[in-house]
Amino acid sequence: MTASTENLSADEQKLADLGYKQELNRGWSSFSNFAISFSIISVLAGCFTTYGQALNNGGPIAISIMWPVISLLILCVAFSMSELASAYPTAGGIYYWASRLGGAGWGWFTGWFNLIGLVAVIASVVYVSSAFLVNLLGLFNVDFVFNFTKAAAGTDIHYTAHVIFAVFAVILVIHGLINVFSSHLVSLFNNVSVWWHVIGVAVIVVILIAVPSHHASFSYVFGHTINNSGFKNGSTTVPFFWLYVLPLGFLLTMYTITGYDASAHVSEETHGADESAPKGIWKSVFYSAVIGWIVLLAITFAIQKSKESTILSSSYPALAIFQTALSSAAAKAVVLISTVGQLFCGMACVTSGSRMTFAFSRDGAVPGHNLWRRLGKNKTPTWSVLFVCLCALIITIPAFFPNSKGAPVAFLAVTSISVIGLYIAYTIPVFLRWRKGDDFQTGPWTLGKKYKWVNPIAFTWVALCVIIFCLPFTPAGVPFSSTFSWSSVNYAPIVTIAVMVGVTLWFLLSARKSFKGPIRTIDVGAPGGEVAPGMTPASPPRL
Repeated sequence: MTASTENLSADEQKLADLGYKQELNRGWSSFSNFAISFSIISVLAGCFTTYGQALNNGGPIAISIMWPVISLLILCVAFSMSELASAYPTAGGIYYWASRLGGAGWGWFTGWFNLIGLVAVIASVVYVSSAFLVNLLGLFNVDFVFNFTKAAAGTDIHYTAHVIFAVFAVILVIHGLINVFSSHLVSLFNNVSVWWHVIGVAVIVVILIAVPSHHASFSYVFGHTINNSGFKNGSTTVPFFWLYVLPLGFLLTMYTITGYDASAHVSEETHGADESAPKGIWKSVFYSAVIGWIVLLAITFAIQKSKESTILSSSYPALAIFQTALSSAAAKAVVLISTVGQLFCGMACVTSGSRMTFAFSRDGAVPGHNLWRRLGKNKTPTWSVLFVCLCALIITIPAFFPNSKGAPVAFLAVTSISVIGLYIAYTIPVFLRWRKGDDFQTGPWTLGKKYKWVNPIAFTWVALCVIIFCLPFTPAGVPFSSTFSWSSVNYAPIVTIAVMVGVTLWFLLSARKSFKGPIRTIDVGAPGGEVAPGMTPASPPRL
């Protein structure tokens, strides 16, 4: 042990063994660690906002049956990540895991996929929370700065899109300020968020059971199929429906249950991180899956079949269900609960993204890294917060230009980017851990021998999902077709490929020679001190 690692707490000593000094404020409890992932998953966000993707692409069965099936597959990913988080509890999270297990190159690409996914999830969550907020203000006939009643009505597609985008920008600024102000405040909000989600979901379920005059049948909820994608003239009997259309609906589950790497990213701020972080990861997924399924069933049973066409044509079918099945007061209550939950979720997403940016910049992997790794007076990564918020704003600009039907294609594309980026990043270190086999040194939380089958299920499933979410959502999004329109394009693969081509060229031409992976910072005055396995003693490289 060097002089710089004497008299450290158990958490600080573990972090020192991994090569880092304690810079962030370690004030988060185990519950707070769980809370941030649970808040980012947010069944009040994903379940409500991407509900229509599953309803239009598959119908009720894509929700009632496929949600629990896909949740079990996601749990395999979460369990695999938990084992890694226990062994390597650092803010870099999955980027650090890949670097230690596979070297600098693996870490480089994992980090960039993770960063792309985190920025996209911030953009998608905050954008849709602005859409719900606009709708909520419209329900209350608010007319301040904007005519929210007109915007919520959607009669002027372009006006609605412009108002939502403006509100989106304002919310991003507010989330950024909260994250810069204090990590304790963020932790407090995340703790409140857990109870808001649990109690809020319970209230919504009770409302959806008690208020509607009648409910959909069991056979409708668990057996009805819908193809409102535009493909194959709406047929649900052809193989194309089961092999292409229905899988498009998987985005509901995969997008909702994502972002749980946040428990790893705040591990340097968490007490007992080598046990708290892994538990935060898998527990947030498990409880979200159970609670999410309950609220989704309640929403689906509330569908009024006579209003099905109206619901399917809505930009956000969940909102249409509330408005057609509930009284005005009940609808307002449900949308209010959901909107507040989404705002909590957006704030937590900014926290996770900024911590990952800080850690990745600490190792010199992001342009302008010396700026993004700076901490403010409150020991929060001020400039990293600015970085992720600005990037989220930029990639959502296409939403300012809606297509002729006002369909949220841009939102769906951003959600696809987040799922693709995050899940690729999640499973790269999982594959590397599986490849390492029994030589892997586990932490206190371990899968034991179960990794031999849990890990392959995780990365095989993700590989299939990446292919699915790169596909066109509608016939108008199919290149070279007679109905092709750029406003209907799923630009998820375009953005992902463009960024990764740039990152790859950068790595091959420059960073490959200078970027050596995680940099040891524990020896404050001696960057060239003792080196942990998989780390470099050099100062951050100039890329």
